[in-house]
Amino acid sequence: MLEIAIILSFVFLSIGLVLATVRLLRGPTLPDRVVALEVIASLTVGFILLYSVSYDAPQFIDVAIVLALTSFMTAVGFARYLERGGERHDD
Repeated sequence: MLEIAIILSFVFLSIGLVLATVRLLRGPTLPDRVVALEVIASLTVGFILLYSVSYDAPQFIDVAIVLALTSFMTAVGFARYLERGGERHDD
């Protein structure tokens, strides 16, 4: 039963990754693309954690934590850039 749940989780994370990539490529505004990048980073953290649990590799949890913190700081940086009047190209 746990094996089926892990496989379904990988499938749902993959679907989410594809959809977020489509939004990244087609997003009409820069904020849309920034949110898509944040979602992709969060899904990647989910992939790493799921892999860590399913293959009993706890050393990857540290990698996931570092990626999550880096992603958060990047999102804060983009938000400050947009708030201060950075180029948006919202045509």
